[in-house]
Amino acid sequence: MAPEPHPRPVLLLGATGKLGRGMLAAQRGTARIGYEIVPVARRAGDEVLQWAPGDPMTALPPARAVIAAWGVTEGTSEELAANVELARCAMEVGAATGADMVLHMSSAAVYRPQDAPLSEDVPADPPAPYGGAKLEMEQAVIDWAARHPDGPRPILLRIGNVAGADSLFRNLKPGGTLRLDRFPDGAGPNRSYATAADILRVCGALIAAGQGPHVLNVCAPRPTPMEEIARAADCEVTWQDAPETANRTVWLDTTRLSRLCTLPDEASDAEYVVQAARDSGLWP
Repeated sequence: MAPEPHPRPVLLLGATGKLGRGMLAAQRGTARIGYEIVPVARRAGDEVLQWAPGDPMTALPPARAVIAAWGVTEGTSEELAANVELARCAMEVGAATGADMVLHMSSAAVYRPQDAPLSEDVPADPPAPYGGAKLEMEQAVIDWAARHPDGPRPILLRIGNVAGADSLFRNLKPGGTLRLDRFPDGAGPNRSYATAADILRVCGALIAAGQGPHVLNVCAPRPTPMEEIARAADCEVTWQDAPETANRTVWLDTTRLSRLCTLPDEASDAEYVVQAARDSGLWP
């Protein structure tokens, strides 16, 4: 197949949100994916194309793929429900711009935590409203694709905690103190982490392949102890007894991901996670 005379760019929706900003920082750094990225957001900024749902689609350029980095991460049930409409809009953007695929940012929150690794085949069972909203978003995308068989292929990325953007990093201050839950065996919580740069690498691999699984866990291969992250961030840790409702481990299985994209060997290391949070500009 002959190369395109003018390669189509990748549209990044939600470019001024936390994840979008982190991915753009990675594209400017060492994780660039080999495609031009057009940042799209409601408000104009440096090199940002201003566009919002409801604006004419003709304002958007033809695209190879769409990365939907937008979404609501907290708020009331009504506010979280906006994730469904944003996902549908992303599919419509993909169809209008001729994109081959639309990459949606879902979450590990769609799973009910357990000590064993959670594969994409584990039935979704979100224990909290945010996870429920993300699961509704996933179903809306699946329904849209069923109604538009000639439209872009949707891929749902179930992402672990994002380095620099999750609740842990919001409470991390170098030189400060962090309180963590301690479980009966004396250990603290563990979480599967993903950095903005590694999320971008995965998106690039999917776009290059031109295909991919409908659902894909995206994170480091092993969970990272939050205590180690805190100490790598130069924080002191104090402890409290974990309540019965606390989840010790959220561990996403990355077997499917490893067939597509190999993340760095040190991606699960606390030092890697903290440095990536700094490099993304999301922390401190």
